[in-house]
Amino acid sequence: MYNRILLLLATPLIVLSSFAGTGVGNIKGSFTRKNNTFLFSATQADLQLEFCTPGMVRIRSSWTRNLEANEPWMVVQYQWPAVNVQVKTMPECFLFTTAQLQVRLYKTPARIDIYTAGGKLLSSEKVTANKGGMYTGGDTVSCTKQCLPDEQFFGFGERMDFLNRRSKKVTLNVGRGKGLPHAVGAYNVLEANYSPIPFFMSTQGYAIFFHNSFATSWDMGATRDDEYRFAAQGGELDYYFIYGPQFPALLEQYTALTGRSPLLPKFALGLHVGTYSGGTWSYEQMTSDRYVIELARKLRAMGIPVDLLWLDSTWRIFGKNGGKGATSFEWRETFSNPKGMFDSLYAMGYQMAGLHLRPRFDNGNCIRLLDTAQQLGYTYKEGNYPGEFVNFFDSNAVNWWWQHGVMRVASIGAKFLKTDEGSAFGALANESDKVGPTGKNAQRLHNVFPIAYAKAPFEKFQQYNGIRGLNQTREGYAGIQRYPYIFAGDWPSEWQYFPAVIKAGLNIGVSGVGYWAHCMGGFEHNADPELYVRWCQFGMLSPVATVFGMDHPGYKEPWNYGPDGLRNFKKYDSLRYSLLPYLYSNAWAQYKTGMPLMRALVLHYQDDRNVYEIGDQYLLGENIMVCPVTTKGAQTRSVYLPEGNWFDYWTGKKYTGKQYIHVVTPLDMIPLFVKAGSIIPYQPVMNYVGEQEVQQLTLDVYPGNGRFELYEDDGKSLDYQQGKQALTKMQVATTDKEIKLSIAATTGNFDSKVGSYAIAVHMDQGPAKVTLNGKELQSRNEKGGVDANGYYFDAAQKKLWLLVNKQGSSGNGIDVKVFF
Repeated sequence: MYNRILLLLATPLIVLSSFAGTGVGNIKGSFTRKNNTFLFSATQADLQLEFCTPGMVRIRSSWTRNLEANEPWMVVQYQWPAVNVQVKTMPECFLFTTAQLQVRLYKTPARIDIYTAGGKLLSSEKVTANKGGMYTGGDTVSCTKQCLPDEQFFGFGERMDFLNRRSKKVTLNVGRGKGLPHAVGAYNVLEANYSPIPFFMSTQGYAIFFHNSFATSWDMGATRDDEYRFAAQGGELDYYFIYGPQFPALLEQYTALTGRSPLLPKFALGLHVGTYSGGTWSYEQMTSDRYVIELARKLRAMGIPVDLLWLDSTWRIFGKNGGKGATSFEWRETFSNPKGMFDSLYAMGYQMAGLHLRPRFDNGNCIRLLDTAQQLGYTYKEGNYPGEFVNFFDSNAVNWWWQHGVMRVASIGAKFLKTDEGSAFGALANESDKVGPTGKNAQRLHNVFPIAYAKAPFEKFQQYNGIRGLNQTREGYAGIQRYPYIFAGDWPSEWQYFPAVIKAGLNIGVSGVGYWAHCMGGFEHNADPELYVRWCQFGMLSPVATVFGMDHPGYKEPWNYGPDGLRNFKKYDSLRYSLLPYLYSNAWAQYKTGMPLMRALVLHYQDDRNVYEIGDQYLLGENIMVCPVTTKGAQTRSVYLPEGNWFDYWTGKKYTGKQYIHVVTPLDMIPLFVKAGSIIPYQPVMNYVGEQEVQQLTLDVYPGNGRFELYEDDGKSLDYQQGKQALTKMQVATTDKEIKLSIAATTGNFDSKVGSYAIAVHMDQGPAKVTLNGKELQSRNEKGGVDANGYYFDAAQKKLWLLVNKQGSSGNGIDVKVFF
């Protein structure tokens, strides 16, 4: 069976290298139209074009002449407003024109070329042997298109190998890769496929989303430099063509189609800590609730801000049938008082505590959930066997799983789950020789199973807890961003994997998934202390900050990595907590637009060839560029600064962009740069989010021209979806004579508690004059003496400080001018 699964996973690559099949044929007659949908009959297949928006068209080919029903897992938007589509029948083709696109459907043979409304070629089907680009052969469907000169491709999900996929092949099928641990397979960065997404963006200004849940293969100019091809192992040839032309516009449309990331609770942007509770594999007898409580106390006693904690696999006994690969929902006997443990955690200010589980039901010593679920038909059948997988595609099965399984832990204090092993549905599990269900339908559902699996606890806990949902999962596919968050998997604590994990975060971001995490310091093995420091610096400046390891007995707890490890951990954890207003405002932008928190440089600079291969720098939000140090012993590293002006975060030194620079990188410092024109809000550091009310924000202002929108709400409820929020628009404008900071009056129906701003303007020398709302301020001798009538210039830090009372602006906003 294992070999058969390997052959199954390898098939798409064979398809791309040797595929020859049946094309669509020639268009016969005219078409039938229903609203924005046009159906054509060709000699070999039916072809349908649906104009979803002026810049998005869905293209479907069916050789059975029966289009498949719409599915609910990948796509959430099937109903679209009317689009003004002009149709012209010409001798050689049908011409469809919208405000943004020209789509030409040629008749003999049927093939599609797409242009901008102004006539620039975007995409053309490759014509070979008088056939179009759409084919079928056996169960496989495929489409071939031209690679245009200088066209580059980005996306494809959580890939750890390359950022730019021009001239490369890739197979997308959820899984960790196959092979021997620590040699290939799970640790082969070319195979790792935890969260593949059949979506890419082209520097030509368009994107393609292949709406198919089967394993897909992509040849992006590897075999022939002038063409690319995508194919699926089954299902329908169904893809969306999306026009931007800028990458942010493409992501906005793609996430409108597949769903946006909701806002997580604000505290979920704080630190997450995972633990094996004192034991791990082969040390299960050492686990206890006492260890968990002592860990939580030690984090608080050492002044390490943290908000969430979860218990990994060893909290429960392993089952009778599925072993370590299944979930019994029965506590290990070493946990004497789980409810008391949860109560203690919440009394210490931890906001959520969660538990790891797997998608298989199993029987425990006392609780026989598997037997009952099989009898009720709530497990997914595996051939003639009733199966062990919970049927997460069945709402009745999900309800039973929640009531009789998850509620055993939710009722005593668990508030979220870590849904592990979603890839084991129809494939080999990590801790089992089983593959679950097999057959064509299992292959169809394999990639979307992780979505159904994550959706169930996300929505159930959201309703039960009465606050925004949260779920941690390793596997995903198109649409997984709706049930955050993704983590990168079990990568060993070795230098060679560190850069690969950074690439994973960049690639999942350009694929529409914004909330992403990884195990700081790596997961398996004891980390080199220097690697631990460097990885934690990156981890604290990732979308979700997570520390967790299985290295017994260290578990990546910071005090186990010497004074450098602990000092750096606390330094960057505190930095993250101070940046929460900035991170949360960017999370709001992500919810509204689909732009991820962690942004590959190509998202903002897609016309700059220099950024196409940069896999070790990124923007955190829109304004802060993070440049992790990934080489052992490095005292310096090279950094690329895109166009514009940039400030060194640590020194305040200003650089001109569109150049490479070399910077020093002492162990305590990760290179950070801030765009000119940025306004970065900070809050006081707390032990946990909400420990105290934030009444004053510090605003770091970097001269230039730019905007920032500060977003506030209650941080927990779903009221933000009905618009209960506070928005404060800020703008900085700079000339050779002055810096002007404008802060508009806060709008919205949420009562902001922020009453004042401490404003720090980065400047090389003191100002000639400073005014606040037209009133000239007086110079003070020290920062502590600054009040609403004065300012202070710190020559050592090169910062001008002033204090602004928000209420004192009389609802008309704040206007600060600094004259040179």
